[in-house]
Amino acid sequence: MFDDNTYKVKMSKTIEVFTKELNSLRTGRANSSMLDIVKVDVYGQKMPINQLGTITTPEPRTINIQVWDLNNVPLIDSSLKKSELGLNPQIDGQLIRLPIPDLSEERRMEMKKIVKSMGEKCKVSIRNIRRDGNDELKKLLKLKEISEDNEKKFEKVIQEYTDQNIKLIDDKVLSKEKEIMTI
Repeated sequence: MFDDNTYKVKMSKTIEVFTKELNSLRTGRANSSMLDIVKVDVYGQKMPINQLGTITTPEPRTINIQVWDLNNVPLIDSSLKKSELGLNPQIDGQLIRLPIPDLSEERRMEMKKIVKSMGEKCKVSIRNIRRDGNDELKKLLKLKEISEDNEKKFEKVIQEYTDQNIKLIDDKVLSKEKEIMTI
């Protein structure tokens, strides 16, 4: 029997990942989730910064990282410098300050393009999940495990999930673009 819930879950996981990626984008305002994509090579494995220190945003344009282990400060510093965030860490003992510079008009336009392409990639993933679901339906129909009516019904259900998720992606992209363009 066909389980449409599997595809619904896969699509919502895709949206979850997309949302995380969007939140990690720099918009000119300090946001601790910007650091989620930065991994530090420490203790023989790659770890997120939030597992190596306390992250706070004391001001709209500053992120502070209070590193728990002094030995990790240079490792976090180099990971931040290598990241695509374009931030310049300032070290003060076990405290790393990250001033968030204003975004130039040019950088804002670049960010909009990045957001759009992330949205497109996510839509492609959603459509691939839809295709997988439809392929499974065709296979079950061929094996006579479901009727043609059921196949049509489930195809419609999967298409509804797809449409809902694509609209959600578009809304998130628009919202992020608005956030980027707001000075």
